[in-house]
Amino acid sequence: MPSTSTPATVRRPFVFISALFLGLTLIYWLLSLGESQTMGSAPESSWKFEVVPNLFLQDDPATDDTTFDYTKANLGLAPSLTWHSFQSHLQSLISSAPAHRTYKFFLLARHGQGTHNVAESFYGTQAWDAHWSKLEGNGTVTWADAELTDIGEGQAREAGKFISKLLGEGMPVPERWEISPLRRCCHTASLTWAGMTMPEGKEWRPVIREMLREVMGEHTCDRRSSRSVIHELYPKFEIEKGFVEEDVLWQAEHRETNDEHDVRSRAFLEDVFEREKG
Repeated sequence: MPSTSTPATVRRPFVFISALFLGLTLIYWLLSLGESQTMGSAPESSWKFEVVPNLFLQDDPATDDTTFDYTKANLGLAPSLTWHSFQSHLQSLISSAPAHRTYKFFLLARHGQGTHNVAESFYGTQAWDAHWSKLEGNGTVTWADAELTDIGEGQAREAGKFISKLLGEGMPVPERWEISPLRRCCHTASLTWAGMTMPEGKEWRPVIREMLREVMGEHTCDRRSSRSVIHELYPKFEIEKGFVEEDVLWQAEHRETNDEHDVRSRAFLEDVFEREKG
């Protein structure tokens, strides 16, 4: 754990993250996090992040992520815990945390199978990265801002059934839904959550956030549609303020590097924690 011996005039919050991976869905129990929204080097940050260990199997080095099945492992919750005891533990961490430390629970979901996934499997990753990914499609299938396949839709529905079961067993109910602007992500979120019965005051109200993207640049599957098209397809989704008509983050001649991805991801997380303090 990082030292907290920082001058009182410089407040450097410490954050704790516990991550778990849900097959087609990626889930984070994120326990606390602004930065530039453009790709580049990271400015100095006032936030620190750490994983809270021993809560989920996914942070156990013995867990094989290539074979791990979240549906057979209670989403990866440590066998010594129930969802009720986990929730009590999380609330205890929050209530006892000093002012410079905060904990939050994030549920982040990856999309189901998309048309671009099928195309990459068909052509092979090398040919996909070098040529096909830079096209709008192949004349038969379109993968620009790729949509879900029938299999992907089924995966999203199955994830919804599983999450609904866990909510009934005491898994904390999300209080805010933030969604990528890509169509496959909006569609996955809708199929997973829209039909779920939620407690009063915690109804499903998704907000589309520009920064929530996997990797940007070159591949047309990662270029979002216009704001107008997104709103037409998902009129019940709130779109964040400042969301411009066209995708200004995607670049045809540059694929986002890992370092640039880290800057953007951290910027999004820090923005979340600045907005949702407490």
